Amino acid sequence: MDLNEIKKRSVTSISRQTKIKRATGVMATSVARKKNDPLYIRMKFHKKKWQEYKEQLLKKYSARVRSAARR
Repeated sequence: MDLNEIKKRSVTSISRQTKIKRATGVMATSVARKKNDPLYIRMKFHKKKWQEYKEQLLKKYSARVRSAARR
């Protein structure tokens, strides 16, 4: 194995909007967990419906956390 082969890395860049969208989703889930939101508890319990519940949490908390996600 050559040293140059080891140093090669694949770097993918994502847009600012994608970063904000990801951060908003993570933060909305975090806020819901801290508030003991029943929707969060259901989301954890029902793995199959995880994405559906996550979208509902995002609708509920996105307005609060969007400004923090932009930082």
